[in-house]
Amino acid sequence: MAVDLTADNVPQLKRQDVGGAELPYLHYQGDNRTMLFAHATGFLPWLWHPVVKEFIPQYRVWVPYICNYRECDPEVGGLSWDIIAKDLSTFCSRQNIEKPLLIGHSMGGTVLTIATAAYGVEPVGLILIEPIFLPEEIYSMKPSVKDHPLASKSIKRTNHWKNEEDAWSYLKSKTLFTDWDEDVLRLYIQYGMEKQPAGDLKLACAPENEAAMFMGGWNRNPWPLLEKITCPVLVIEAEKSENRGFIDLKKAASLFPQSTYKLIEGVGHLLPMQKPKETVQIIRDFLVQL
Repeated sequence: MAVDLTADNVPQLKRQDVGGAELPYLHYQGDNRTMLFAHATGFLPWLWHPVVKEFIPQYRVWVPYICNYRECDPEVGGLSWDIIAKDLSTFCSRQNIEKPLLIGHSMGGTVLTIATAAYGVEPVGLILIEPIFLPEEIYSMKPSVKDHPLASKSIKRTNHWKNEEDAWSYLKSKTLFTDWDEDVLRLYIQYGMEKQPAGDLKLACAPENEAAMFMGGWNRNPWPLLEKITCPVLVIEAEKSENRGFIDLKKAASLFPQSTYKLIEGVGHLLPMQKPKETVQIIRDFLVQL
């Protein structure tokens, strides 16, 4: 079931010291214009590959791997998204990334927002796909893992498969993955699961680490920061996203000085995994307006 992606020039994972930790990342060589992509909680940079490859070699692209690069414990607050945002700012500085187009999905959108507004990243534009801007009152809460609606589920996530065929069958049986683009799903198995000595598979981002990421999402309230971002911003909401019931992305878009809100019909929260070609077109359309 593994896919040979050599022909598509998937880069090797590298690491950048961001001060007390090494942040893993993929780097695609290209011309002087720059992009940086940030993934959702519990996922991985390789899932952006079907999108990123469409902008190479016109752009140089970085895709950090935000999982367990710092020690974190879900039971003691997890890994703060504020710390991740600061690390991304340091990453951009040490990689000499200037005036990038930032594209973030879910958690990735939130940490890029914080990095831009609070830690000095200066993008030419910002595309936020289903960013996690929770109701403001939530940011004053300090839940335990068992009381956190997402951490409590992720820490119990299935984390063992006999082989790649078993993993494929399992993922295709789950609602979360059934509408994924199949190439993206293969990337998830190839890079998001690690083969054990006996040939079985486990998640590269373990359930405990994913739970720690979810727990860290309540450490910094992004709402007061939105009005500080002066570059053009595109806020993408998915019609079928379960987040629409409690995240007000129209309100968020209205707070950015230069912003556009766009509703994508027929897709859920995991839009980049479900519709990579459509995601490419969203980015292309935004670039024309810059």
